[in-house]
Amino acid sequence: MATYKKTGSKVKKTQHNTEEKYTTAEVFNTLDETASKSEQWVIKNQKQIFIVLGVIVAGILAFLAYQKYVQAPKEKEAADELAFPKAYFEDAINNSVAVDSLLTLSLNGADGKYGFVDIATEYSGTKAGNLANYYAGIAYLKLKNYEEAIKFLENFSSEDELLAPIAKGAMGDAFADINQLDDALEYYLKAADLRDNNFSTPLFLFKAGNTAMDLGKYDKALDIFNRIKTDYPNSNEAKNIDIYINKATFASKQ
Repeated sequence: MATYKKTGSKVKKTQHNTEEKYTTAEVFNTLDETASKSEQWVIKNQKQIFIVLGVIVAGILAFLAYQKYVQAPKEKEAADELAFPKAYFEDAINNSVAVDSLLTLSLNGADGKYGFVDIATEYSGTKAGNLANYYAGIAYLKLKNYEEAIKFLENFSSEDELLAPIAKGAMGDAFADINQLDDALEYYLKAADLRDNNFSTPLFLFKAGNTAMDLGKYDKALDIFNRIKTDYPNSNEAKNIDIYINKATFASKQ
């Protein structure tokens, strides 16, 4: 019996393998040419490359040295300086006697020691210097020097869950006290939205709602009061919130 021989398939396979070899060879030739050109470029520009690398390394080393030998000692020195006015500030907060005098001492310093104002200036860029802006802002607010309070609080920044919104809210209080109610409303809302928690958020929403009422923005006030009721039902501000909701609802219909 005759056997069928598949002679054609072997030829095609051989041709296919040959094509693959040529393709692979072309790829390697291209890679060799690219590598060769890259090597030539590196050789030609090696001086500039080493200069750039040297500048980068020098910059990194300079930064590390600055952090270790300049910034770290400055941070410690600033923290030590902050302890003095902070003691006066805490005495003022915890006592009802000579409060203004204690706050003034905390701001301006005494006995050759810096107060918050000087620390904020002399140690700007440090954590203590930044914190001095906060303390100075609150001290000025309590002394009813609202413009200075706003200035220092504006220079304060924080990622803290409570301190950050409290600083923004204090700016709202300062604007409210000088009857800039639109600005007060803006900062109360900023303070409320800066962090989401059951203390500062409903507190500053409540202040924002009342400020909106004073501005005659009754629909906005109603939205804010409803937000407190819906989103923060367990907060202190939510206890009697229905009274404020009804007041805003009634005013909006007039």
